[in-house]
Amino acid sequence: MATIVSLVGLPGGGKSTVGRHLARRLGADFVDTDAVIERRLGCSIREFFDREGEAAFRDEEERVLAELVAQHRGVMATLLHDTTTCVYLRASPDELFRRLRHDTQRPLLQVRNPLARLRELHVQRDPLYRQAAHFVLETGRPSVPTLVNMVLMQLELGGALPLAEPPTLAAPPPTHPPPAAEAAP
Repeated sequence: MATIVSLVGLPGGGKSTVGRHLARRLGADFVDTDAVIERRLGCSIREFFDREGEAAFRDEEERVLAELVAQHRGVMATLLHDTTTCVYLRASPDELFRRLRHDTQRPLLQVRNPLARLRELHVQRDPLYRQAAHFVLETGRPSVPTLVNMVLMQLELGGALPLAEPPTLAAPPPTHPPPAAEAAP
């Protein structure tokens, strides 16, 4: 696969889950940049946020992204408009809150009112994600396989992937044998 597909969106938007399934369908590798960053840091992103702050995390994230783009071909859960085909998995703050209401690992949401924080992040980031993305998909509540199919369709129609070959239609087998030729007397 020559194209790198990057998935962007707010926390809980489905980047990692959809990314893993999309990569599998494409026969490509999947890289979750948060997992790479955590391995490099030797601790969770939440711990790093608590200890060093968001600005230090964003600096590390930028370094990791630059390295990954230089060596990766496949699907990535991150934002890279100029070097990848970027798909924004867009969901409303209310839908994201429904998905994440019990999450204790996402540092941006470890606040008194996570729904208000998601709404604030949406106001800040939605215009940026829309500007950076080549494709915007409203995720709502479809299943993961449905979202993967939606991403694949957008990539194919947008020319980022070759169009899937339609199935070939073979002549159906006869339902009964042809009549035998009558012998001449």
